[in-house]
Amino acid sequence: MSASHLLDHPIWSALTTTQRDLAEGDDLARRYPVAITPFADMLDMSAKGFAALGALMSDHDIAVLFTPEPVEVPGTFKVVLAKPGEQMIGMPAASSIPETEIVTLGPADVPAMMALTELTKPGPFNVRTHELGTFLGVKVDGELVAMAGERMKPGNYTEMTAICVHPSHRGRGYAQALMTAVSRQIAARGEIPFLHVFSDNTSAIALYRRQGMEIRRRLYVTVLQKQT
Repeated sequence: MSASHLLDHPIWSALTTTQRDLAEGDDLARRYPVAITPFADMLDMSAKGFAALGALMSDHDIAVLFTPEPVEVPGTFKVVLAKPGEQMIGMPAASSIPETEIVTLGPADVPAMMALTELTKPGPFNVRTHELGTFLGVKVDGELVAMAGERMKPGNYTEMTAICVHPSHRGRGYAQALMTAVSRQIAARGEIPFLHVFSDNTSAIALYRRQGMEIRRRLYVTVLQKQT
């Protein structure tokens, strides 16, 4: 992998810096534990790299790559999804909702977090994803209706993730308030917030732009599974 900005290869950068203790694999291919997230990357897209990645995976696993260029996949893998995404960076504008409490979510909230992300599809969210950082939420009558949290941590950057709101509770400013809260806790540690969004999710991109975030670059999301 040629020298580049940490965020050009965010998965590899995270698994070789701040989150290296979570990494499974070696200097050719690394991934997070499957129960945390299916994200993986390779030192380079060579035959050796793909072989090393395949050795980490079971026949049922998927591997999600974020790369600066589209990936040429060998015949030992099948492509489940290949889509461009935008990497956005910056401090969202301050936003709050009077009389709305933002709560810290924990292990007891995992079933509700899983249900909300399954409904809203903000990206991969597994039973241990919450271990990657602080997750915050809004509850209405005891039901989790909105959440956001932290995921990849390449160097001094921290990714905001799982920004989602139940369809019955949209339009109330919950996403903006949660982005404010998450980004402020990231900045308080001296880190820089960023996030990823599919290029065709124009409404989310517009929201993040209104919040003051900027597109840093385009990345390509490739979801792979081993051929069986």
